[in-house]
Amino acid sequence: MEKEQKAEKRSNIEFIPQFQKAFLHPRYWGSWLGVVAFAGLAWTPPRLRDPLLGNIGRIAGRFAKSARRRARINLLYCFPELPEEQREAMIDGMFTTAPQAMAMMAELGLRDPQKILARVDWHGKEIIDELQANNEKVIFLVPHGWAVDIPAMLMAASGQLMAAMFHNQGNQLFDYLWNRIRRRFGGRMHARNDGIKPFISSVRQGYWGYYLPDQDHGREHSEFVDFFATYKATLPAIGRLMKVCRARVVPLFPVYNGDTHRLDIYIRPPMDDLREADDHTIARRMNEEVEIFVGPHPEQYTWILKLLKTRKEGEIQPYKRKDLWPKDRKKP
Repeated sequence: MEKEQKAEKRSNIEFIPQFQKAFLHPRYWGSWLGVVAFAGLAWTPPRLRDPLLGNIGRIAGRFAKSARRRARINLLYCFPELPEEQREAMIDGMFTTAPQAMAMMAELGLRDPQKILARVDWHGKEIIDELQANNEKVIFLVPHGWAVDIPAMLMAASGQLMAAMFHNQGNQLFDYLWNRIRRRFGGRMHARNDGIKPFISSVRQGYWGYYLPDQDHGREHSEFVDFFATYKATLPAIGRLMKVCRARVVPLFPVYNGDTHRLDIYIRPPMDDLREADDHTIARRMNEEVEIFVGPHPEQYTWILKLLKTRKEGEIQPYKRKDLWPKDRKKP
Protein backbone atom coordinates (compact mmCIF):
# COMPACT_ATOMS: atom_id res chain seq x y z
CA MET A 1 0.00 0.00 0.00
CA GLU A 2 2.84 2.37 0.90
CA LYS A 3 4.50 1.76 -2.48
CA GLU A 4 1.20 2.48 -4.26
CA GLN A 5 0.84 5.79 -2.39
CA LYS A 6 4.38 6.80 -3.29
CA ALA A 7 3.78 5.94 -6.94
CA GLU A 8 0.57 7.97 -6.92
CA LYS A 9 2.41 10.89 -5.36
CA ARG A 10 5.07 10.83 -8.08
CA SER A 11 2.61 10.46 -10.95
CA ASN A 12 0.39 13.39 -9.96
CA ILE A 13 1.30 17.06 -10.38
CA GLU A 14 0.18 17.81 -6.83
CA PHE A 15 0.59 16.27 -3.40
CA ILE A 16 -2.70 14.82 -2.15
CA PRO A 17 -2.61 13.78 1.53
CA GLN A 18 -3.86 10.24 2.10
CA PHE A 19 -5.48 8.93 5.27
CA GLN A 20 -3.67 5.89 6.66
CA LYS A 21 -5.09 3.19 8.92
CA ALA A 22 -1.92 3.60 10.98
CA PHE A 23 -3.33 6.92 12.22
CA LEU A 24 -5.72 4.88 14.39
CA HIS A 25 -2.81 3.20 16.20
CA PRO A 26 -2.45 4.04 19.93
CA ARG A 27 0.81 5.88 19.24
CA TYR A 28 -1.28 8.60 17.58
CA TRP A 29 -3.93 8.86 20.30
CA GLY A 30 -2.09 11.71 22.02
CA SER A 31 -1.88 13.55 18.71
CA TRP A 32 -5.61 13.03 18.15
CA LEU A 33 -6.35 14.54 21.57
CA GLY A 34 -4.34 17.60 20.60
CA VAL A 35 -6.21 17.85 17.29
CA VAL A 36 -9.60 17.63 19.03
CA ALA A 37 -8.57 20.31 21.54
CA PHE A 38 -7.40 22.62 18.77
CA ALA A 39 -10.61 22.00 16.81
CA GLY A 40 -12.53 23.05 19.90
CA LEU A 41 -10.54 26.28 20.00
CA ALA A 42 -11.57 26.97 16.41
CA TRP A 43 -15.16 27.27 17.66
CA THR A 44 -14.20 29.40 20.67
CA PRO A 45 -14.66 33.18 20.24
CA PRO A 46 -11.27 34.81 19.56
CA ARG A 47 -11.74 37.31 22.39
CA LEU A 48 -11.74 34.35 24.79
CA ARG A 49 -9.18 32.06 23.18
CA ASP A 50 -6.49 34.62 22.24
CA PRO A 51 -5.57 35.65 25.82
CA LEU A 52 -5.54 31.97 26.85
CA LEU A 53 -3.44 30.84 23.90
CA GLY A 54 -1.12 33.82 24.27
CA ASN A 55 -0.36 32.91 27.89
CA ILE A 56 0.08 29.24 27.07
CA GLY A 57 2.38 30.05 24.17
CA ARG A 58 4.51 32.45 26.21
CA ILE A 59 4.89 29.91 29.04
CA ALA A 60 5.63 27.08 26.60
CA GLY A 61 8.29 29.28 25.00
CA ARG A 62 10.15 29.40 28.31
CA PHE A 63 10.49 25.61 28.30
CA ALA A 64 11.22 25.16 24.58
CA LYS A 65 14.94 25.47 25.21
CA SER A 66 16.26 24.48 21.77
CA ALA A 67 13.76 26.60 19.84
CA ARG A 68 14.29 29.57 22.17
CA ARG A 69 18.07 29.28 21.81
CA ARG A 70 17.79 29.40 18.00
CA ALA A 71 15.57 32.48 18.24
CA ARG A 72 18.00 34.15 20.65
CA ILE A 73 20.93 33.53 18.30
CA ASN A 74 19.03 34.75 15.24
CA LEU A 75 17.97 37.94 16.99
CA LEU A 76 21.46 38.54 18.41
CA TYR A 77 22.92 38.40 14.91
CA CYS A 78 20.11 40.39 13.29
CA PHE A 79 19.62 43.02 16.03
CA PRO A 80 22.91 43.20 17.98
CA GLU A 81 22.23 46.84 18.87
CA LEU A 82 19.15 45.97 20.93
CA PRO A 83 19.40 45.18 24.66
CA GLU A 84 18.99 41.50 25.50
CA GLU A 85 15.80 42.29 27.42
CA GLN A 86 14.22 43.73 24.27
CA ARG A 87 15.19 40.69 22.22
CA GLU A 88 13.74 38.43 24.92
CA ALA A 89 10.50 40.41 24.72
CA MET A 90 10.46 39.81 20.94
CA ILE A 91 10.77 36.07 21.55
CA ASP A 92 7.97 36.12 24.13
CA GLY A 93 5.85 37.99 21.59
CA MET A 94 6.64 35.36 18.96
CA PHE A 95 5.60 32.47 21.21
CA THR A 96 2.47 34.44 22.15
CA THR A 97 1.49 35.03 18.53
CA ALA A 98 2.20 31.53 17.20
CA PRO A 99 -0.75 29.62 18.75
CA GLN A 100 -3.12 32.55 18.17
CA ALA A 101 -2.37 32.57 14.44
CA MET A 102 -2.57 28.77 14.27
CA ALA A 103 -6.00 28.86 15.90
CA MET A 104 -7.22 31.25 13.19
CA MET A 105 -5.84 28.79 10.63
CA ALA A 106 -7.78 25.96 12.30
CA GLU A 107 -10.89 28.15 12.35
CA LEU A 108 -10.51 28.74 8.62
CA GLY A 109 -10.14 25.00 8.07
CA LEU A 110 -13.39 24.18 9.86
CA ARG A 111 -15.73 27.16 9.56
CA ASP A 112 -17.30 29.42 6.96
CA PRO A 113 -14.49 31.57 5.50
CA GLN A 114 -16.82 34.59 5.49
CA LYS A 115 -16.59 34.64 9.29
CA ILE A 116 -12.82 34.95 9.06
CA LEU A 117 -12.90 37.50 6.23
CA ALA A 118 -14.89 39.78 8.52
CA ARG A 119 -11.77 39.97 10.72
CA VAL A 120 -9.27 40.51 7.88
CA ASP A 121 -7.89 43.85 6.70
CA TRP A 122 -6.15 43.89 3.31
CA HIS A 123 -3.52 46.59 2.74
CA GLY A 124 -2.74 46.97 -0.96
CA LYS A 125 -5.53 44.73 -2.20
CA GLU A 126 -5.89 46.95 -5.26
CA ILE A 127 -2.59 45.44 -6.42
CA ILE A 128 -3.94 41.90 -6.60
CA ASP A 129 -7.30 43.13 -7.92
CA GLU A 130 -5.48 44.66 -10.88
CA LEU A 131 -3.41 41.52 -11.44
CA GLN A 132 -6.60 39.44 -11.48
CA ALA A 133 -8.32 41.85 -13.85
CA ASN A 134 -5.36 41.59 -16.25
CA ASN A 135 -5.27 37.78 -15.91
CA GLU A 136 -1.58 37.88 -14.97
CA LYS A 137 0.51 35.07 -13.55
CA VAL A 138 1.70 35.76 -10.01
CA ILE A 139 4.18 34.37 -7.52
CA PHE A 140 3.80 35.76 -4.01
CA LEU A 141 7.02 36.28 -2.04
CA VAL A 142 5.91 35.52 1.53
CA PRO A 143 8.26 35.67 4.55
CA HIS A 144 7.79 32.75 6.91
CA GLY A 145 5.31 34.17 9.43
CA TRP A 146 3.04 32.23 11.78
CA ALA A 147 -0.10 33.10 9.78
CA VAL A 148 1.60 32.35 6.46
CA ASP A 149 -1.03 29.92 5.09
CA ILE A 150 -4.11 32.05 5.78
CA PRO A 151 -3.90 34.59 2.90
CA ALA A 152 -3.47 31.81 0.34
CA MET A 153 -6.48 29.95 1.74
CA LEU A 154 -8.60 33.10 1.73
CA MET A 155 -7.73 33.81 -1.90
CA ALA A 156 -8.50 30.18 -2.79
CA ALA A 157 -11.84 30.48 -0.97
CA SER A 158 -12.68 33.49 -3.14
CA GLY A 159 -12.09 31.45 -6.30
CA GLN A 160 -8.45 32.24 -7.11
CA LEU A 161 -6.37 29.16 -8.07
CA MET A 162 -3.44 28.86 -5.64
CA ALA A 163 -0.35 26.63 -5.50
CA ALA A 164 2.30 26.36 -2.78
CA MET A 165 5.35 24.32 -1.83
CA PHE A 166 5.78 22.79 1.61
CA HIS A 167 8.01 20.57 3.77
CA ASN A 168 6.50 17.39 5.18
CA GLN A 169 6.19 17.39 8.98
CA GLY A 170 7.72 14.70 11.15
CA ASN A 171 4.37 13.67 12.63
CA GLN A 172 2.53 12.02 9.73
CA LEU A 173 -0.91 12.59 11.27
CA PHE A 174 -0.29 16.33 11.67
CA ASP A 175 1.17 16.42 8.17
CA TYR A 176 -1.98 14.78 6.78
CA LEU A 177 -4.43 17.04 8.64
CA TRP A 178 -2.53 20.29 8.07
CA ASN A 179 -2.32 19.68 4.34
CA ARG A 180 -6.00 18.68 4.20
CA ILE A 181 -6.80 22.06 5.77
CA ARG A 182 -4.50 23.87 3.34
CA ARG A 183 -6.28 22.19 0.40
CA ARG A 184 -9.79 22.82 1.72
CA PHE A 185 -10.63 25.40 -0.94
CA GLY A 186 -8.96 23.64 -3.84
CA GLY A 187 -5.37 24.89 -3.77
CA ARG A 188 -2.53 22.69 -4.99
CA MET A 189 0.22 21.56 -2.61
CA HIS A 190 3.67 20.60 -3.90
CA ALA A 191 6.11 18.75 -1.63
CA ARG A 192 9.62 20.19 -1.82
CA ASN A 193 11.12 16.72 -2.10
CA ASP A 194 9.20 16.31 -5.39
CA GLY A 195 11.26 19.14 -6.91
CA ILE A 196 10.33 22.53 -8.35
CA LYS A 197 8.86 21.39 -11.69
CA PRO A 198 5.30 20.65 -10.44
CA PHE A 199 5.16 24.13 -8.87
CA ILE A 200 6.35 25.74 -12.12
CA SER A 201 3.76 23.77 -14.07
CA SER A 202 0.96 25.00 -11.79
CA VAL A 203 1.99 28.66 -12.13
CA ARG A 204 2.18 28.31 -15.89
CA GLN A 205 -1.37 26.92 -15.83
CA GLY A 206 -2.62 30.05 -14.09
CA TYR A 207 -2.33 29.08 -10.43
CA TRP A 208 -0.94 31.89 -8.29
CA GLY A 209 2.22 30.61 -6.61
CA TYR A 210 3.23 30.99 -2.99
CA TYR A 211 6.99 31.10 -2.38
CA LEU A 212 8.77 31.40 0.98
CA PRO A 213 12.13 33.12 0.44
CA ASP A 214 13.84 32.85 3.80
CA GLN A 215 14.91 29.23 4.29
CA ASP A 216 18.60 28.30 4.17
CA HIS A 217 19.27 25.97 1.22
CA GLY A 218 23.04 25.75 1.63
CA ARG A 219 25.95 27.42 -0.10
CA GLU A 220 26.01 25.74 -3.53
CA HIS A 221 23.38 27.85 -5.31
CA SER A 222 22.96 30.64 -2.75
CA GLU A 223 24.27 34.19 -2.55
CA PHE A 224 25.68 35.69 0.65
CA VAL A 225 23.79 38.98 1.02
CA ASP A 226 22.83 41.34 3.83
CA PHE A 227 20.03 40.29 6.16
CA PHE A 228 19.23 42.84 8.86
CA ALA A 229 22.56 43.44 10.67
CA THR A 230 24.17 40.20 9.47
CA TYR A 231 24.18 38.25 6.21
CA LYS A 232 22.38 35.16 4.99
CA ALA A 233 22.81 32.47 2.35
CA THR A 234 19.86 33.32 0.11
CA LEU A 235 18.66 31.30 -2.86
CA PRO A 236 17.87 33.73 -5.73
CA ALA A 237 15.47 31.24 -7.30
CA ILE A 238 12.63 33.74 -7.54
CA GLY A 239 14.44 35.48 -10.41
CA ARG A 240 14.52 32.31 -12.47
CA LEU A 241 10.98 31.37 -11.48
CA MET A 242 9.52 34.69 -12.64
CA LYS A 243 11.19 34.23 -16.04
CA VAL A 244 10.35 30.56 -16.51
CA CYS A 245 6.76 31.08 -15.35
CA ARG A 246 6.40 34.52 -17.00
CA ALA A 247 5.00 35.68 -13.67
CA ARG A 248 5.14 38.84 -11.59
CA VAL A 249 6.54 38.60 -8.06
CA VAL A 250 4.41 40.26 -5.38
CA PRO A 251 5.59 40.54 -1.74
CA LEU A 252 2.94 39.66 0.87
CA PHE A 253 2.99 39.27 4.65
CA PRO A 254 0.22 38.44 7.18
CA VAL A 255 0.21 39.94 10.69
CA TYR A 256 -2.08 38.52 13.37
CA ASN A 257 -3.04 40.90 16.19
CA GLY A 258 -3.96 39.02 19.34
CA ASP A 259 -5.33 42.17 20.97
CA THR A 260 -7.82 43.04 18.21
CA HIS A 261 -8.23 39.41 17.03
CA ARG A 262 -7.79 40.58 13.44
CA LEU A 263 -5.44 39.68 10.62
CA ASP A 264 -3.69 42.37 8.57
CA ILE A 265 -2.45 41.25 5.14
CA TYR A 266 0.16 43.59 3.68
CA ILE A 267 0.81 43.55 -0.08
CA ARG A 268 3.60 45.50 -1.76
CA PRO A 269 4.05 46.42 -5.44
CA PRO A 270 5.34 43.77 -7.88
CA MET A 271 9.12 43.38 -7.94
CA ASP A 272 9.46 44.10 -11.66
CA ASP A 273 12.98 45.43 -11.04
CA LEU A 274 14.18 41.82 -10.75
CA ARG A 275 13.64 41.01 -14.42
CA GLU A 276 17.12 42.10 -15.54
CA ALA A 277 18.91 41.84 -12.18
CA ASP A 278 21.82 39.51 -11.41
CA ASP A 279 21.60 36.79 -8.76
CA HIS A 280 23.30 38.86 -6.05
CA THR A 281 20.88 41.74 -6.54
CA ILE A 282 17.88 39.40 -6.63
CA ALA A 283 18.93 37.73 -3.38
CA ARG A 284 19.44 41.07 -1.66
CA ARG A 285 16.08 42.39 -2.86
CA MET A 286 14.40 39.27 -1.50
CA ASN A 287 15.94 39.87 1.93
CA GLU A 288 15.07 43.54 1.72
CA GLU A 289 11.39 42.70 1.35
CA VAL A 290 11.63 40.40 4.38
CA GLU A 291 13.19 43.25 6.37
CA ILE A 292 10.46 45.71 5.31
CA PHE A 293 7.72 43.36 6.50
CA VAL A 294 9.35 41.83 9.58
CA GLY A 295 11.09 44.91 10.98
CA PRO A 296 7.88 46.49 12.35
CA HIS A 297 6.43 43.10 13.37
CA PRO A 298 9.28 40.85 14.61
CA GLU A 299 6.90 38.79 16.76
CA GLN A 300 5.20 37.48 13.60
CA TYR A 301 8.34 35.85 12.19
CA THR A 302 9.51 32.27 12.76
CA TRP A 303 12.82 33.09 14.41
CA ILE A 304 13.09 29.49 15.59
CA LEU A 305 14.27 28.39 12.12
CA LYS A 306 17.98 27.90 11.42
CA LEU A 307 17.99 30.96 9.20
CA LEU A 308 21.74 31.58 9.46
CA LYS A 309 23.04 28.00 9.25
CA THR A 310 25.28 28.49 6.20
CA ARG A 311 28.21 30.83 6.82
CA LYS A 312 31.15 32.05 4.82
CA GLU A 313 34.36 30.02 4.69
CA GLY A 314 36.09 29.94 8.06
CA GLU A 315 33.10 31.03 10.13
CA ILE A 316 31.47 28.73 12.65
CA GLN A 317 27.74 28.07 12.36
CA PRO A 318 25.99 30.27 14.96
CA TYR A 319 23.94 27.39 16.38
CA LYS A 320 27.14 25.40 17.08
CA ARG A 321 28.77 28.19 19.07
CA LYS A 322 29.30 26.97 22.62
CA ASP A 323 29.62 30.51 23.95
CA LEU A 324 26.03 31.44 23.05
CA TRP A 325 23.47 30.28 25.60
CA PRO A 326 25.05 26.90 26.36
CA LYS A 327 22.62 24.24 27.49
CA ASP A 328 23.67 24.40 31.13
CA ARG A 329 23.21 28.19 31.32
CA LYS A 330 20.14 29.23 33.28
CA LYS A 331 18.37 32.49 32.58
CA PRO A 332 17.58 34.45 35.73
